[in-house]
Amino acid sequence: MPVRHPRFVLPFAALLSTFTLPAHAADTPAPSAADIVKQSAATDWRPLDPQNTLLMELNGSQVIMELAPRFAPRHAANIRTLTRERYYDGLVVLRVQDNFVTQWGDPSEEEKEKAKLKPLGGADAHLPAEFSVPLAGMPLTRLRDSDGFAAVTGFVDGVPVAADPKLNKAWIPHCYGVVGAARGNEVDSSNGSGLYVIIGQAPRALDLNITVVGRVLKGMEALSGLPRGMGPMGFYEKPEQYVPIRRVRLLADIPAGERPALEVMRTDTPTWAAWVEARRHTSGDWYVHSPEHVDVCNLAVPTRVPTQ
Repeated sequence: MPVRHPRFVLPFAALLSTFTLPAHAADTPAPSAADIVKQSAATDWRPLDPQNTLLMELNGSQVIMELAPRFAPRHAANIRTLTRERYYDGLVVLRVQDNFVTQWGDPSEEEKEKAKLKPLGGADAHLPAEFSVPLAGMPLTRLRDSDGFAAVTGFVDGVPVAADPKLNKAWIPHCYGVVGAARGNEVDSSNGSGLYVIIGQAPRALDLNITVVGRVLKGMEALSGLPRGMGPMGFYEKPEQYVPIRRVRLLADIPAGERPALEVMRTDTPTWAAWVEARRHTSGDWYVHSPEHVDVCNLAVPTRVPTQ
């Protein structure tokens, strides 16, 4: 059965040509990424999806995470069930490995106390691995820059994407702020009950080895700024070092007036193409060199509080 060629949105040049900024004199610097954000239209932004956005509270801080059901539908559904049944409430951050990950879950799992494990309730205890999805038909806004780990990179729904057109595979790379489902030695041993977030330089060797479930949109400092664990792989050695999670909720279960106000820049617009180009070319009084290159993991999609 023939495989369809992957479908991409408009090429970069075509996208950029449709984005017009105010005319500048020849000696006026090109608009910066910040300028493009300021000049963006309301249609360049999208609201959070209440059914796929988590609000986690720990250490008096809020962390907003958006799930990626396009890439891990079974895990995303399980995480929604676990959240609604308050499974994560009272669990802990049990591992912080410098320049790598912050991980949270049930400490009884790591302490090998199976009898004390928190019940999963209505969630599935066993799920298939969701390391990649078909690339064909994906509305990928492709980057033209080379990548050492994948033939193609870009963004879909604000999510960083790596892909291999020859194998018809696409996946979320392990960029800073990406959230994955912890697993054991078996490839299908993750179910979303234990999660981690990347807090260091992108460990891309993890790509296609772990199910990625989403990314943090706001509040990374609450996870990346925690004390480092001194045990093997950054695990905390004593229970008193654990950082308790107060609660995790879906935005859909929070009254509309109490939800955090946040919008995410769309990654399928000419404004996004212009923003990427501004990031590709650094200029101004401070810079003396422009790399003319961007990396999929160094393009944190802008967010903003909606204008009234």
